[in-house]
Amino acid sequence: MEKSKTDQKEEVVSFYDQFAEKQQKTGINSRHLSILDKVKAAGLKSNHKILEVGCGIGTVSYLLATQVPGGKVLAVDISPESIEKGKILWKAQTNLSFEVSDMSDFDKKGETFDFFVFPDVLEHIPVDQHPRLFQNISKHAHSDSVIFIHIPSPRYLQWMIENEPEKLQVIDQPLDSGDLIKSITNVGFYLEKMETYSLFFAEKDYQYFVFRAAKPLKSSTPLSKWTVLKERLRIRLKYGLTK
Repeated sequence: MEKSKTDQKEEVVSFYDQFAEKQQKTGINSRHLSILDKVKAAGLKSNHKILEVGCGIGTVSYLLATQVPGGKVLAVDISPESIEKGKILWKAQTNLSFEVSDMSDFDKKGETFDFFVFPDVLEHIPVDQHPRLFQNISKHAHSDSVIFIHIPSPRYLQWMIENEPEKLQVIDQPLDSGDLIKSITNVGFYLEKMETYSLFFAEKDYQYFVFRAAKPLKSSTPLSKWTVLKERLRIRLKYGLTK
């Protein structure tokens, strides 16, 4: 018998309430640092306001908050236990706040954010909930907002499902990149960058996406002739093209 949405949500909350203890023991790891580095590269500024969705106990939240001393981070998670741990662990970080939310009814009425960060959470949210999730995100975006998403690469996660299912969480689904991009472009963003890369394994185990609000271009700015020439020379030298 298929579980109701209420039963499914209760199961997810229970799992992550218990998972919070494991997260606390793990602490800051390479994945957290990689997310921080890539968010910074996507244009994070010291005065930006960040909404982090699926924060767990707030490890990435804390790292992000240290980079926006003139801004703030609001970190949300479905697990009350995780949120309480986060409030205690990072209480000294005054520009960081926590809230319990599954984003289905998230509404800050008129408040907007510069960055929306999803640190390995979308694979744990049923795909049929993604369109509504991003609709709620779009209500809190402005013309320069950025959505940053980090997920396990679908191919690697499928291998995990088939070979190491005991290491997976209560919901762990490979995400189709095309469907994900469509859900976000439908609410007024465009894909600026996507990369599949190796973090812990040679088989490229993670992906990240950078989306920006799709405001119309007002001008077209040609690169300098020197910039174009340098790139042309670089490619010619790389491939031994002498003619």
